[in-house]
Amino acid sequence: MEAPLEVVHHGGDRFVVTVRGHDFEVDQPVAVGGEDAAPTPTELFIASLATCVAFYARRYLRRHELPEDGLAADVTYALGGRPARVTDIRIGLRLPEGVPAERRDALLAVASHCTVHNTLLNPPAIDIELRHNEPHAA
Repeated sequence: MEAPLEVVHHGGDRFVVTVRGHDFEVDQPVAVGGEDAAPTPTELFIASLATCVAFYARRYLRRHELPEDGLAADVTYALGGRPARVTDIRIGLRLPEGVPAERRDALLAVASHCTVHNTLLNPPAIDIELRHNEPHAA
């Protein structure tokens, strides 16, 4: 199991996440009551998928000694449904100049099997429980 992470409320709709000594915030847009001080949890979810796809693509490029500079991902998503959820995600990988056409299908196959994507295709068991408010053990 990976290192645990902690989420602590910091007023309003803001929370601070700590994982492996790294801290980052989440918030909500002003239009829905937040301060827009940080990305939303949903935006981080989308970013997690997109960066995982890009990471696997970069590893493929490195393994095959292909150009890496210029690798990027453009992402759009839609919200909706009942229950509320992300209903559509589109990720466009922008490949560096010099990636041969004959390598693109394999690169796409590798990028499409990143850990986050695999998790979405095969959802994990999720257990949410109530606990007493005690400091997190470091």
